[in-house]
Amino acid sequence: MGGHEGGSGEDAARRREAALRGCRLVLGAGGRGSVAELVARLGSAAEEFAGDGKQPDTYGDGLVEELEREVAGLLGMADAAFFPTGTMAQQVALRAWAGRTGNDVVALHPLAHPEVHERGALKAVTSLRTVYPTRQPRLPSADEVRDFEEPFGTLMLELPLRDAGFVLPTWDELTATVAAARERDAVVHFDGARLWECPPHFGRPLTEIAGLADSVYVSFYKSLEGISGAALAGSAELIAEAKAWRHRYGGLVFQQFPAVLAALSGLRHELPRLPSYVAHAKPVARALREGLAEGGLTWPRVHPAEPHTHQFQLWLPYPADVLNEAALRQAEQDGISLFGRAQFHEPGLPGLSMTELTIAAPALEWTEQDARDAAVSFARYVADVAETTDATETTDATDASAADSPTAD
Repeated sequence: MGGHEGGSGEDAARRREAALRGCRLVLGAGGRGSVAELVARLGSAAEEFAGDGKQPDTYGDGLVEELEREVAGLLGMADAAFFPTGTMAQQVALRAWAGRTGNDVVALHPLAHPEVHERGALKAVTSLRTVYPTRQPRLPSADEVRDFEEPFGTLMLELPLRDAGFVLPTWDELTATVAAARERDAVVHFDGARLWECPPHFGRPLTEIAGLADSVYVSFYKSLEGISGAALAGSAELIAEAKAWRHRYGGLVFQQFPAVLAALSGLRHELPRLPSYVAHAKPVARALREGLAEGGLTWPRVHPAEPHTHQFQLWLPYPADVLNEAALRQAEQDGISLFGRAQFHEPGLPGLSMTELTIAAPALEWTEQDARDAAVSFARYVADVAETTDATETTDATDASAADSPTAD
């Protein structure tokens, strides 16, 4: 589909960055700024959290321990350990539980992060085996956990389940599923990479949500806009073991104060804002669906129809390159961007595309009507790009047919 997004991938990326810099409004996550801007924010965090002459951490002491205590308190857990990555934190947690339960089987969802995004690390690195109480695009029910035919030592629940659409169960469903695991003498681990934004959906504080589990992993860069890093929270005994495994896995880094300062800043400043993002996602999702339909697009689908958190999926039955080119043209010509740096892709059937939207601080500048109007405009750009594509493909097919035809003597 010649010419879409300016040719090569690098050309398209440069064109997209230039367009976003010129936008007056960006709805979806538009990135976190330049390196210089990130360093400036880190300097502000240093003034706020280490301005009294604190020294950098050394192998997990000082500022790292402060962050660990902060996380443990927020989650109502006895202790917490900082990890450079969430992948490492969960590897360690599930390995520790396998040793403590005497069962190396982990029950989780086939769309859970370890199964989709970690190159089979649970099996390759820890020799753990995974089983699936359900393959439905939601977390397992109590009956599915209770009646599952194989024994397992740990039930891992990803809250929310990102690749299914950032979906959450109801509070009653979650408590029932946890109780069913307890009936089987299994421990419960929460993949809480995005747990910070779950309280509005459940109507419960973080401490009560985390208190359902034996251990919880949380991320500092997904919703809190940190640099990197994660924490594992649980009992004092579990965390002592986790810190030993952290060392063995190469996670006891000499100094980590940049990531720690950014995490502390996120907990203080971004965490309190998350409920407003979650609330705003609902009218924005509705406006997008209605505006895209009004603009003439076929079958625009927001999933979940009413977002459970501040993130959701948008599905459209058009090729991804058509949608991405339309979004880019809208940014260039109208100075507004619905999707920021997020791109459409085709995860299954060709011609059926999906992107993820994150409603954060920039989106609060948008009214519901702003989102609806921009969706109508985007739909028109899609129609224009699709029409151009169809015409180009028809011309190419005609030229190819003519070239293949025998020449008359």
